[in-house]
Amino acid sequence: MKKALAIDVGGTKIYNAIVDEYGKILGEIEKHSTPKTFEEIKNTFIEIIKKHENEVDVIAFSTCGAVNNENTGIVGSTGNIAKEYPKMNFQSLSQKPVFVENDANCAAWAEYKIGASQNTKVSVMITLGTGVGGGIIINDKLLKGQNGAAGEMHFKMYTDKRRKCTCGSWDCFEIYASGTGLKLTAQEMLDNKDITTYDVVEGAQNGNKKMQEVLDRWQNDITNGIIGLANILDPDCVVLSGSMAEFVNTDKIEQNVNKEIVTTPVKIKKAQAGNYSGMIGAGLLALNS
Repeated sequence: MKKALAIDVGGTKIYNAIVDEYGKILGEIEKHSTPKTFEEIKNTFIEIIKKHENEVDVIAFSTCGAVNNENTGIVGSTGNIAKEYPKMNFQSLSQKPVFVENDANCAAWAEYKIGASQNTKVSVMITLGTGVGGGIIINDKLLKGQNGAAGEMHFKMYTDKRRKCTCGSWDCFEIYASGTGLKLTAQEMLDNKDITTYDVVEGAQNGNKKMQEVLDRWQNDITNGIIGLANILDPDCVVLSGSMAEFVNTDKIEQNVNKEIVTTPVKIKKAQAGNYSGMIGAGLLALNS
């Protein structure tokens, strides 16, 4: 049985585990705080790999940042980690083969292989967290684009420069559909700069009408984004993952999306592959590349 050492790299945490060719995590999941500097991050990788590389066939990275089509390195900067991180020479970290893929793409692949979008031809996964990530699979292949940057959820929602997005542009899907977007929607609707996403969710759960209206507006923005994606890609299903997906009414969104799209009906589902889908997807991709 082939095995991969899967390493999931985020701005605050680095996880690693051994994954088999069926997407099963073997043994312990290890967690590390993401260091602040490039050298410290590199040294953390070296320590993880040195500890486990004799047990596996390949090293598989699920990482923030856009990854090239050769799956060897990062081609796009990411604002939540050391600025030199895109210069990481992943291939030099081990004598074993090293495979690198974007974390949202890895999670989308895990959903496609063992989760919510199994047995589909076209699927879109949207990760709703502090920001928004995306992965698109068409006919058993990740849609990567010409240089590996496809799937970024930074298309325009409005044109009147309401909100500045983290990418530097205005009014992207991410700045409305993310947890950050929900907080900004609440602050605008309630004229309260101190309100948090927790306040909104807790209030809605307790029957607060104003908080429910905020949550509805946020879900409407998510719905409008999915309508655009569905009209362009005609997917079998759209999978919602990430910490904020818990608060989404997928049945309602599915109903509203299918009322408006001009393509064939689409299923809206919540992710099923679990919190470590990035590692699972990276392992599966690496072992079958």
